[in-house]
Amino acid sequence: MPGTVSARLTGRGRWAVGLGAAVLVAGVSGCGRDTPPPEPSPPPMSAPARPGLVVLSDMDGRILTDIRYATAHNFVGRPVDGYQEPLCLLTAPAAQALRRVQDAALATGHLLKVYDCYRPQRAVDDFVAWGADPGRQETKAEFYPRVAKSALFDRGYLGAPTSHSRGSTVDLTLVAQPPPAQPRHVPGQPSGACTDPYGRRFPDTGVDMGTGFDCFDPLSHTDSTAVGVTARANRQLLRDLMTDGGFVGYDREWWHFRYRDEPWPDTYFDLPVTRSSAG
Repeated sequence: MPGTVSARLTGRGRWAVGLGAAVLVAGVSGCGRDTPPPEPSPPPMSAPARPGLVVLSDMDGRILTDIRYATAHNFVGRPVDGYQEPLCLLTAPAAQALRRVQDAALATGHLLKVYDCYRPQRAVDDFVAWGADPGRQETKAEFYPRVAKSALFDRGYLGAPTSHSRGSTVDLTLVAQPPPAQPRHVPGQPSGACTDPYGRRFPDTGVDMGTGFDCFDPLSHTDSTAVGVTARANRQLLRDLMTDGGFVGYDREWWHFRYRDEPWPDTYFDLPVTRSSAG
């Protein structure tokens, strides 16, 4: 892809890298940060322009995709900056590990379905800007019905940087095999609250996990005992499959997993989500 490589050391002693774009990394906790930030370390001699991303569907066509941030069906209410195509991009080691997880999931009668994979830094900046605008609350009824928007960062549901921008983190669920047809989301059409019982919230094809995806609520905490027995069992199955496959979960989001042996643990990338960013 043409463009100028931009890289700078962030305030946490980590590198952010992009092509033809200034990179802003906000120093707040949150969305997808599954481990405490390490102490700053000396920067590498050079930061790579590309993390070696692959298109997941090219490696494993069995894994379903529902890339919400490329659509209007997400907590921002519109396509997110940087999501030019509805693709799951991951580093090759993470994609290979996820393929092995899919093999194991099939033995339990399930397919995997991914909602988000690699996330460019510009998308994180878009989230931060949205969070700072108290007037934009069109999606509150579905995605954060019981939590004030002003508390989303402090409670760890949103934030930056995120491990997604390192290319080895995935948001996903389980879908019973054979998979049902995915209902179409109609922009402007009200959906049930993500905290509603299964069958009353948006009819996602995933099994009952107790909440919808990107539900900013204590019910989404992985070990919540406030969800039903079926949802707890499904969360445990997903966690077991992902943990056995080399991934680490995040306690506030049942859907979020980071590949433990990620190749770029200290580098955040800003390539857009598009097939041209692979390789």
